[in-house]
Amino acid sequence: MDLTTSDNSTLAAYVTKLVMDELAKYEQPSRKVKVGVSNRHIHLDRTAMDVLFGRDSELRPKKKLGQPGQFAAEETVTLRGSRGELKRVRVLGPLRAQTQVEICVTDGFAVGVKPPVRESSQLEGTPGIEVIGPKGSVVLEEGVIVALRHIHMHTDDAKRFGVKNGQIVKVKVGGDRGGVLDNVVIRVSPKYALEMHIDVDEANGLGIATGDYVEVLDSNCEA
Repeated sequence: MDLTTSDNSTLAAYVTKLVMDELAKYEQPSRKVKVGVSNRHIHLDRTAMDVLFGRDSELRPKKKLGQPGQFAAEETVTLRGSRGELKRVRVLGPLRAQTQVEICVTDGFAVGVKPPVRESSQLEGTPGIEVIGPKGSVVLEEGVIVALRHIHMHTDDAKRFGVKNGQIVKVKVGGDRGGVLDNVVIRVSPKYALEMHIDVDEANGLGIATGDYVEVLDSNCEA
């Protein structure tokens, strides 16, 4: 049976589609994650908010952040330690159950505080600091940390990457100052968007910025 040119083209397109569909089954999904560089900031609870900015005051969103519902507020505070101050430290919203200050190691040197590397909300035994707002000040007994580098993942992302909440992975950073980061914790929630958070010290050391991409290398380490 003779095939017309049109028939040949249709058959070729059909065979090409079958081949491409089959190859797609063997392609590795992307393991790239966008970076968000986290500058010094503070999360406030209701009590601290009332003291610093006035009773029943509310945070005013200035800029949306990478995580759904999270934002940088118009409000800022001053952090005062034994050696100095950090001014115009941004408040992030919404309000939380406990006040938490996140700075980098270099910031700690500047104000005379030695915060440990911790996951968010793990504040027991951490140093305190004075927080100064336009309406008053709060002396925290604890709550200052250097945030452990981490990757936020939606539950669907976690399935795609083959990881689970609390798992520790390695991440490859490209570029002239790139390298491999150990001890990156995975944080999984249906409320999260895919994004890796590192602080300013880490970003400067690796030569990367917000919006750059890194690659998750190791998804086999147990939590």
